[in-house]
Amino acid sequence: MATVLYVTAHPLDSSNSYSLAVGSEFVEAYRSANPSDEVIHLDLYNLHIPQIDNEVFSGWGKLRSGSSFDQLSAGEQSKVTRLGEIVDQFVAADKYIFVNPMWNFSFPPVLKAYIDAVSIAGKTFKYSEQGPVGLLTDKKALHIQASGGVYSQGPAQDFEQGHRYLKAIMQFFGVPSFEGIFIEGVAATPDQAPAIKEKAIQQARELAKSF
Repeated sequence: MATVLYVTAHPLDSSNSYSLAVGSEFVEAYRSANPSDEVIHLDLYNLHIPQIDNEVFSGWGKLRSGSSFDQLSAGEQSKVTRLGEIVDQFVAADKYIFVNPMWNFSFPPVLKAYIDAVSIAGKTFKYSEQGPVGLLTDKKALHIQASGGVYSQGPAQDFEQGHRYLKAIMQFFGVPSFEGIFIEGVAATPDQAPAIKEKAIQQARELAKSF
C-alpha cells in the first residue's frame, strides 16, 4: 500500500477552480486504480504551516548546540514541533500531487511555505563532500497547474516559474519521477475553456492509471 499526499494550494473549490477540478478527477481515477492506497488531502489554505522566522531559527540553533527541547521557549517548541510533523509526513509518503493555479507566473505563497517546511537537511536532502544529495529517491510526483495563458511552451515559456521551481525542488530532493498536467489558456481563449478543461481531465484520468 502506498501513501499519496494530495497537496492543494487554491482558496476556492473544484467548482470554481480548473486546477482543483482536474486534480479531483485525477484522485478519483487513482483511487479506482489503486483502492488499497491511502490518499491524504492537504489543503494548504486550511493547514497550519509556521513561517520560518526568528523563533524557528532560534529553536533549531539551540537544539543543534546541544540544548534540550525543554529549554526552548513555548513559541520555539510549538513551531519546531509543527515543522517536524510536516516534514516527517512528507518523507513518509510515497507519492506527491501538487495542485495550484498560476499566480504572477508562479504559485500561491502557501505552497512556497509548504516547500520551505519540507526542505530540511537530513530529511529530504543531505550535504556531502560532493554537495547536496537528495534523499527521496524512491518517490514520484505530479504537478497540476492551471493558467489563464499558455506558459508550458511558446513565447511566454520563460515567464513560467511554478512548474519549473517544483521540478527543481523535486530534483534537489532526489525524486526521480516528476510529471505535469497543464490547464492553459482558459482566459486567453475563454470560448475554448471547456474543451481545454476536458482535455486535461482525460489526461489526468489516463495518467492516474500508471502513477
